[in-house]
Amino acid sequence: MNTYLDRTPVIVGVGEITQRTKDPAQAKEPLKLMEAALRAADKDAGANVLGLLDSLEVIQEFSWPYVDAPGQLAELLRINPTHRHYGPVGGETPVKFIHEAALRILRGDCEVAAVVGAEAQYAVTAATKNGFDLPWSPIDPDARLIRGTNYLNPVAVTLGVASPAHVYPFYENAALAAWGQTPAAAAQESSELWARNSVVARDNPYAWNQQSFSAEEIVTPAMDNRLVAWPYTKRMVANPQVNQGAAILLTSLGRARQLGIPSDRLVHIWCGAAAQEPADYLDRDQYTRAAAQDAVLNGILGLVGDAGRFGVLELYSCFPIVPKMARRILALAPDSTVTCTGGLSFFGAPLNNYMTHATATMVRKLRGQPKSLGLLYGQGGYLTKHHAIVLGSLAPQRCRLTDDYSVQSMADASRGPTPPLALAFTGRAAIETFTVLYARDGSVVRGVVIARTPEGARLLAGVEARDERSISALTNAQRSPIGCFGDVTLNTDGLQIWSVSS
Repeated sequence: MNTYLDRTPVIVGVGEITQRTKDPAQAKEPLKLMEAALRAADKDAGANVLGLLDSLEVIQEFSWPYVDAPGQLAELLRINPTHRHYGPVGGETPVKFIHEAALRILRGDCEVAAVVGAEAQYAVTAATKNGFDLPWSPIDPDARLIRGTNYLNPVAVTLGVASPAHVYPFYENAALAAWGQTPAAAAQESSELWARNSVVARDNPYAWNQQSFSAEEIVTPAMDNRLVAWPYTKRMVANPQVNQGAAILLTSLGRARQLGIPSDRLVHIWCGAAAQEPADYLDRDQYTRAAAQDAVLNGILGLVGDAGRFGVLELYSCFPIVPKMARRILALAPDSTVTCTGGLSFFGAPLNNYMTHATATMVRKLRGQPKSLGLLYGQGGYLTKHHAIVLGSLAPQRCRLTDDYSVQSMADASRGPTPPLALAFTGRAAIETFTVLYARDGSVVRGVVIARTPEGARLLAGVEARDERSISALTNAQRSPIGCFGDVTLNTDGLQIWSVSS
């Protein structure tokens, strides 16, 4: 018997549930969505895999946090896994959990593993709006849900640039200038990419929004597509208002054969890589690239070869800049479709759990493509945490799965020095990057610039909405303001205010 081959980790079952009901009284709570997804995955495996489960990992859930989600779920399913883990926040965690479950199976530390998650924010929001008390399991009154406001610089929180929708535009605006694009050209690239995503979502039975949109409908501000943060419209940002759950079941090749699961139903985990950026985006070297993203994707290419080998792709798509940067690292064509699932704007964004759905979609596609590979790239935070794995419809010729999958040293070596902060500076400063925040009625709330002093220090300043000249300079579709000088003063609250120089 070949012990290594016998312990080779394989995905044997995937399950999803999307519940679109508008009646919160009919909506399933997240635990029930997880249960349904796991039972669907067990049915997909075609064997009693769930009953053999000895490892259960639950993606951190925000819409209805429980006291002990893994324990409550195990009780609901009447199983008793010895390994139970509740994940940290991060859109990359499903990829990380699948990768780590595969490694435990390979080492012989467990035999059958599940990764599962769900969110029901749509139902929770509807219930809150209608004053309806959801008859769900008790919520954890002491739940501490980590958000950017817990660890970002207080100035970022005060200026309103602590949520993902308001931070990713900093990278978008810096990168388009570095790539030599006009803002209009970059917005066109984003909208065409998102239009292709919407077509994928339209054809995905589990997608929340099964309507395709043209590039023009995505990029053009309208009553139902307002500007959120320059240059992103509502249709360009992730949509967390969903009720969705997904689950993945893994076991060893030997156990799969014992259970009689046909070989053409098995999907192999080939390899993976992970790295991180500093948690606070003001502590990073620059905003035109993410060294951790570069390291992870180049690390994967080093293990597999060129990106042309991937027949199926899922490049994390919470906001356009992430897959646009990834596409360039992978040297993919500009008209590439970068999702097999539909993206977080159209498929839906069940917060940390999107990549579990993406894995389920990819597994189904790989089963129909003999000798094909798929790349799952997940990302969390503010372009902070990066994790990628490669799936294959066939086993690799040699083992590429190792416990040492971090490429952090590669990321750190390519990162430049971090500029010091000068949050009390006054005088002339040049824009490093920026965004403009909008209210629901389409009016400007404020601009926000990250700027550099003549000595190279970094500052974070507001741009007053009434400063029409500066706001106009920031939102010029034909000319990027990156590098533009302005005057920095302090307001009565001690916050820095930037205005374009005369």
